[in-house]
Amino acid sequence: MNEVTGAMVAVKSDRALGRREALLAAAAEVFFEQGYAATSIDAIIERVGGSKRNIYNEFGSKEGMFTALVSKFAEDVLSSLVIDEIKGRNLRETLIAFGEHLMGAYMSPALIGVYRTVVAEANRYPTLGRTFYENGPARATGRLAEVLEAAEARGEIDADDCFRAASHFVGMIRDNLHLQVVLGLRPPPDADEARIAVLSAVDVFLNGVASHR
Repeated sequence: MNEVTGAMVAVKSDRALGRREALLAAAAEVFFEQGYAATSIDAIIERVGGSKRNIYNEFGSKEGMFTALVSKFAEDVLSSLVIDEIKGRNLRETLIAFGEHLMGAYMSPALIGVYRTVVAEANRYPTLGRTFYENGPARATGRLAEVLEAAEARGEIDADDCFRAASHFVGMIRDNLHLQVVLGLRPPPDADEARIAVLSAVDVFLNGVASHR
């Protein structure tokens, strides 16, 4: 492959990626506004343009699009826990980076909409709840558990069950703040408030709240 051909392939790849991102963004909006059951592929096309053929070629089905949407959020969060990215960080720095990624994902309008959709449709479409959990919270918790296991092996922490500890941390990041936003009681936190919440969760997680006096 010569340089010109390689550049053309790269441009096409970037365009395809941009198109996929646009489709998922539109899908998130429509799922939020109309609910999973009422959302049609046509409604998504009206929002972003294109054809049914393109969507079916890319995702296979409406459920496939929903799965891709949830997986995208999971990948965004897990990017802070890529091995190459956490080398040289201590555990506190790693938890802060992960917590900020997780907070940003949980509080994003698109994921808030997806979360509301899953909760509203879970009884009628139980696979949605399973898809959301397995591709989102479960993956994030599992990856964090691996990081905690490595920290335990280095003697940084003493945890009987790293997966349970990871679950606690994820729950602390989500906290009542997430519930308030989901219920529409308040807007998502700004960057300063989110960082304060993450730092508090990290400190409580690592140090506890027991008095050491």
